[in-house]
Amino acid sequence: MANHTAKRSHIQVKHIDDPPSSEDGVRILVDRLWPRGLTKEKAAVDAWMKEIAPSPGLRTWFGHRPERFAEFNERYERELKEDPVRKELANRICQMAAEKNVTLLYAAKDPVHNHAIILQRWLNCRGEP
Repeated sequence: MANHTAKRSHIQVKHIDDPPSSEDGVRILVDRLWPRGLTKEKAAVDAWMKEIAPSPGLRTWFGHRPERFAEFNERYERELKEDPVRKELANRICQMAAEKNVTLLYAAKDPVHNHAIILQRWLNCRGEP
């Protein structure tokens, strides 16, 4: 138990175009769609969890409009809490993060108003499963 508390791994967020780093740990793409023009080799993705992304309807409604971000946040958190597939994927990410660093990768242009930021905060608030 001492080792577990001595080094607490964390969940971070990076843009898919940011270069991979040894500090990334497990790199998980959390977008529903694969980023256009990006090869799997260049992305250096360990897992693609497209099912944890916002539903297509919610993503379309949000449309990356910052003025809708607060409501998007609430709606996406509701999807995360209520959908069993998303809950299972969230549990897997938390289990990984208990062992090593996890990096959530996203392709949105806005580094502040995107679902990966919401997912990171939500996962960190949950603690370990």
